[in-house]
Amino acid sequence: MENQVVFVTGGAMGMGEAVAVMAAERGAKVVVADINEEAALKTVEKIKANGGEASAVKCDVSSAKDVEAAINFVVEKYGRLDAAFNNAGIQPRPSKLADLPEEEYDKVMSINLKGTLLTMKYELLQMQKQGSGAIVNNSSIGGLVAGAGRAAYHATKHGVLGLTKSAAVEYAPEGIRINAVCPGVIETPMVDEMFALGDLDESASQDWAPIKRLGKASEVAETVLWLFSPASSYIIGQPISVDGGISIT
Repeated sequence: MENQVVFVTGGAMGMGEAVAVMAAERGAKVVVADINEEAALKTVEKIKANGGEASAVKCDVSSAKDVEAAINFVVEKYGRLDAAFNNAGIQPRPSKLADLPEEEYDKVMSINLKGTLLTMKYELLQMQKQGSGAIVNNSSIGGLVAGAGRAAYHATKHGVLGLTKSAAVEYAPEGIRINAVCPGVIETPMVDEMFALGDLDESASQDWAPIKRLGKASEVAETVLWLFSPASSYIIGQPISVDGGISIT
């Protein structure tokens, strides 16, 4: 990825941080976007300490103004945008659908689904000018299967796959490839918090996967970087499961 320019939302921790760090290790110039600017700067510091090049930008992905400003920052700083990992998202507490507060539904939709739409919109506007680019959206195993108590979250992640597939068809003729990853239960701060709150059973979640363990953020990141690369040049609009086999059982 030498001299490629990579943009990562939700890059301050978890899978976003893993993609940012690994892309920089392979020679990319990385812009780490996160609503938590202080945490994003820590990711940048980690990259620079390893000899990489990176910058941080504060970005609320549910705000068109923020997203447009973030992409403008990328282009002004590095001149182009070669690849983007749209990873920012939240996981609400479990709730049966009839008990789900409307404001909770609106919040998760605004960040997980609208946020993906907005980041794609401004990334695509730049990539169209270049005639090239690769976008990977972070869906979830929740974009492929049902989940009791998680209707809102799963609706957003199914929606991310709809956006991915539709946009992939639209922009493939312009040299822009769009795909998605669908992680299972991955060792991230979000999942750690779910364990701590009792929203997810740690031992049971390991048993769900035929591989009998949780996934690692680095395993998702490797898949994302492969989807960025020419090695995946004929893959368009696909949801790539990184779930230890959960979705096939």
